[in-house]
Amino acid sequence: MPIVFAAITPHPPVLLPEIGKENLAKIQNTASAMEKLEQELYAARPDSIVVISPHGQILEDAFNVNLSADYKANFKEFGDFSLELNFKSDYMSIQEIRASDESQKQVPIVLTSSQELDHGFSVPLYYLTKHLKSIPIIPITYSTLDWEQHFNFGNFLHGQLSKISKRFAIVASGDLSHRLTKDAPGGYSKKGEEFDKKLVELIRANKIDEILKFDPKLAQEAGECGLRSILILLGILKQMNVVPEILSYEGPFGVGYMVANYKFQ
Repeated sequence: MPIVFAAITPHPPVLLPEIGKENLAKIQNTASAMEKLEQELYAARPDSIVVISPHGQILEDAFNVNLSADYKANFKEFGDFSLELNFKSDYMSIQEIRASDESQKQVPIVLTSSQELDHGFSVPLYYLTKHLKSIPIIPITYSTLDWEQHFNFGNFLHGQLSKISKRFAIVASGDLSHRLTKDAPGGYSKKGEEFDKKLVELIRANKIDEILKFDPKLAQEAGECGLRSILILLGILKQMNVVPEILSYEGPFGVGYMVANYKFQ
């Protein structure tokens, strides 16, 4: 079975002790859930981690796969000048995924190359690779295409990963609403709480068809950044027997943070 682990994670830099410091106590539920997720990932014994991020180089009409010999991340823009992370590339698997559809008849894929990883990748990996320092990664950034095309891209990825003789972990990185409180980064909207509550419940119930029909206006009004990452993950898991488990949800800084683990049956 090539896919052995799947999860949804948030990516706030404040989740890192070096940055969050005393504020980390305010999102302790999220930190504890990420630590539990790390244990689940380690037990799954993956050979490679696919990480889907809503940040970085987002293309309007194609999915971006970052092909580099290796990757690095720092957190200078968040006030920390000492922490630097380094990751290996699953170079061969990325080449195989891209070569499998050179004509781009199935899904539009563009290969870019950058050593620098944004916090959408690096924050989840900070937690999840604590005991897998040398594990290679496949960084993917979603696009502005519609819900269904993201789901179909996930289904395409499932087919390609299934052809590769490796054990893959899939991580969908994304925060939920950025508009939960008056001091939230996106300002306040009552639609923020509505969006988060609805999406968390749909994921908990594994109602994929309803998530695919999610109101784009509600998502936009909520100021979310995670739905497309989640849709790619759901596309990957479409043909698999999984049960979602919500490990935590909270939004003390006006942004919704959800951690979910998919248990394989």
